[in-house]
Amino acid sequence: MAVPKRKTTKSRSGKRRSHIKFVGKNIVEDKKSGEYRLSHHIDLKTGAYKGRQVLDPKE
Repeated sequence: MAVPKRKTTKSRSGKRRSHIKFVGKNIVEDKKSGEYRLSHHIDLKTGAYKGRQVLDPKE
């Protein structure tokens, strides 16, 4: 069975794990309604996307 010859240091293991991190969601404030939504998604309150009416507004 393979066994490491030396202890892996914190800096070396940190370098290996440098790409493993938390990435937050891209939340933007809608210009017209002021509601928060994900970018490139329909605003469910108004039913608009890119200035066009796509869905009937939720009530």
